[in-house]
This record gives sequence, structure tokens and C-alpha cells, in this order.
Amino acid sequence: MKKIYTSLFMCFVMLSATAQRYMTPQFSSVDVQTSVAYGVNATVLYYSVLNEAVPEALVMDVYTPSGDTETNRPVILYFHTGNFLPFPQNQGTGGTRTDSTAVEICTRLAKLGYVVASCDYRLGWNPIAPTQEERVNTLINAAYRGVQDCRTAVRYFRKSVAESNNPFGIDPSRIAVWGQGTGGYITLAASGIDNYTDILLPKFTTSSGIPMVLDFVNGDIYGTSVGVNPTNGDTLCYANHVGYSSDFTVAVNMGGACGDISWIDATDNPIISFQVPTDPFAPYYTGTVIVPGLNLPVVEVSGSYEVQYALSQYGNNGVFQLAEGYIPGQPFTDAANLSNNGFFGLFPFNRPATQPADSGPWEWWDAATNPGSTNGLLTNPDMSAAKGKAFCDSIIGYSVPRIACAFNLQDSPCYIGVSEEEEMSFGVFPNPATTSFAVRANGRIAAIRVSNNLGQVVYNTNTNNQEVAFVNTSTWSSGLYFVELISTEGNSAIQKLIIE
Repeated sequence: MKKIYTSLFMCFVMLSATAQRYMTPQFSSVDVQTSVAYGVNATVLYYSVLNEAVPEALVMDVYTPSGDTETNRPVILYFHTGNFLPFPQNQGTGGTRTDSTAVEICTRLAKLGYVVASCDYRLGWNPIAPTQEERVNTLINAAYRGVQDCRTAVRYFRKSVAESNNPFGIDPSRIAVWGQGTGGYITLAASGIDNYTDILLPKFTTSSGIPMVLDFVNGDIYGTSVGVNPTNGDTLCYANHVGYSSDFTVAVNMGGACGDISWIDATDNPIISFQVPTDPFAPYYTGTVIVPGLNLPVVEVSGSYEVQYALSQYGNNGVFQLAEGYIPGQPFTDAANLSNNGFFGLFPFNRPATQPADSGPWEWWDAATNPGSTNGLLTNPDMSAAKGKAFCDSIIGYSVPRIACAFNLQDSPCYIGVSEEEEMSFGVFPNPATTSFAVRANGRIAAIRVSNNLGQVVYNTNTNNQEVAFVNTSTWSSGLYFVELISTEGNSAIQKLIIE
């Protein structure tokens, strides 16, 4: 095992060999502003005692690079694990915004130059309910609240720019969400749920035909409307930051699953997923969620493989292909591509046959003081800080160039250069090229035309209005070419391409 961890660490060292903001560490330390309130909403966590939902502050810890003078930084919102239950009552080893893995990843991202917020969200459901229907009912409501809170945090940052003079120094057009375990369920659902009707599925409907989530009771899918229980007048949702967009650019999922694969469609943002294929609690393909520790079945969901397969069918993750040739990150790409079936953005962590249930190899804790340690060691018996950080190396190394591409950051491996034509700009990757190249535009591409240095058209095709397209050049002669892109609006731009 020591050799494996050392190898992963060396990969991270390779990634750090060049100095590009958001791609390699730029700062030696970070500042953390703790318990920042990003909203207020109703929690049901104390319902059994108080017999009502009560307002709860939604808080986060905000990580920023120490001494940074940049004031227009992308922001990443991190959502921790915990089974939608408080720690340590969840019988797990974590479930707070200060878990070891959460702190490690948030710190590393801030050292790259990002603003990172480790966010709490509302908890509460009944995993030991006597019937599966009740378990499903309470869990889908918990997940729905998590989606509302995720989107509330997104809007909070945009509101802070518009109304509070941008106190965190962020770029409101570049926001990502990142979920670990239960947080992965939140980020996948927030990526996929576009309309309230997405929730109206048979598996989320009671035996009496009533939807388990009612928008007039639970609030809308964004958390921007008041929800009230008509039976007792109990307020279950308060509106937060109305009028600001809840959209984000890219999502990361570590070990979560999607409540229903129908939520994934062509309108969704690109997603990066990490998962152990033999995870016993969250299925890698499609299967039933199991309550950890209790082994009670809850509801059928779709794991990382199914999510990334669906995204590949729609072309949503095409932008990640542009990061495949990023040389400092190549060891991570190669490791992922060994078993990801060619799905851009999917990194399966295959565990040894002796540890198939090691569902969170990136996690570690203090075994002497953590009350859930005994349960945790059942599936992660060789848990250690060295092991957890080695997996964080791979997670960061694989994610960083892909997030940068999704954000179109200037130091990313697929930044769109400014064309002489103001109406349209695009980038060509790689350049020089050998057997193929990709183009990424700042708008929808209607057609691509390529001419050689004699003015002869060697390639001419219409596209399906995507922002990313790929061209096979394996039969082309070496030399200088001119790539012309035509947008759906009729604008065009030309760039030079070298074929070696």
C-alpha cells in the first residue's frame, strides 16, 4: 500500500511542476472565515421534540488564499457527507463541514486560488422507519431540502456581489458545486432537477397517490418560495435571496448517486464523478440505496456510471475531452481511463478484492476519539491520513484541469483565445495536432470549414449546434491549415492550425 500512496503523491508533485493559477498551488496558506450565514430555512431535525419545524441558520466556512490580491475568483461550494443525519447520531465517522476530507480538499482548492465554501445544509429523516415507503418519503424530502440549500448558497454569493460590494472577491459567473457522499447526492440532484415535475415519479409517490414532495408545502425547487403545511400551518420553507440565479457551471460528485436517471438531460451542466464500483451503500450502476449500519433498503437510484453514461449520450461532458491531453495531469487521466469506459469525467476507484466495501477511501479520522470509528473501520480497515490524502491527490489532480476547462479559465488546457473577429472566438486543441483536434467556441457552432495553405477546402461539415466539436485529421498531410468556425448566428472566425 505504501508504494501506491507514494505513487499517487508523486503524481501530485508532477501536477505542481508549473505555476499556473487554478491549476497548481499558488499559495502556502489559507484564511478561513467560520460560521458565515448564507441563509435561514426551516429544519425538521427537532420535529419529534418540538412538534414543528423551526428556523435554522444555514452556515458555511469560507476558505480564501492568504495574501491574495485577486478580486474576481471562481468559487466552489463543498457539501460534506453524513447521511442527512447529525454527527455522531448518524453512526458514521463524519458529517460536518470540518471533517478531515472536507478540510483537506477545501484547503487545497483555496491554495490553487479558488474561493471555497464548506457548507452545512439541513438534516433530518427517518432511516429506521418501519416501512420502506416512510423511509423513502422522509429521505426524498431531506434530499429536496439539500437541493434548496445548495441553490440558496449559490444565490447568496451572487447577492453578495450585487448588494454587499463583493466581500469574498468572487466571479459570480463561475460557480461550481462539489459533494462528498451525501453531498454528492445533493450536487447531482441540483444538477439534474430542472422542474418540480422531475420529482413527480411513482417511486416518490405514496401508496395513496399523493406526491411525497409538494411544492406549495415544501417550497419550490430553488428555495425561493414559502412552503406551508396546510394541515397545521407549519412553515417548512422560507424564501432566500429571491431574484438571483441558482445556476452553476460544473459539479463534482464523490461517492453520491442520482435520485433518478431521468433527471439527467441535455440541459445539465458537466459533472465529474468519483466512486468505488463495489460501494455497498450507493450503487455504481442502478440499485437500491442501503442505510449504512442498519442495512435497510430505501429507494432505487443511479450511481456514477449511469450518470456519466447519460451525460456522454447528451454530450454534456464534451468539454472534459479537451483536458485529456493536459500533460501534468496525465497520470490521473490515464488511471481513470483504465476503467471508465471512455466516459469523460468519470474516475472509478477500484479497490482490492479483499476490500470491496471500501466506499470512501478518501476519508480518515482519529480512531481514538471518533465515536463512529468502529463502524468506519468495517469498510475502511486500513484507514489513515496518508491513504486519505493520497486519494485526495488523485481527486484534485483529475478535477482541476476539468473544472478549469468548464470555467474556461485563462490558464486551463482548453482556454478559448480571443479571435480577431469580435463576434466569435474559439480555441483549437491541441495545436500543433497529429491525428485529431478539438474546437471550443464561445457560442453554438453551426459549421466548421478547414482549408490548407493553398486555399483548398479539406474539411467542411455542419454540426449539431454544440460548443465543442472534434475533427479527425489522421489522413491529412503535415502543414499549415486554417480552421473557420461559423456560429448559429452567422458570425465566423478563423484560426491557424499546424498538423505534424
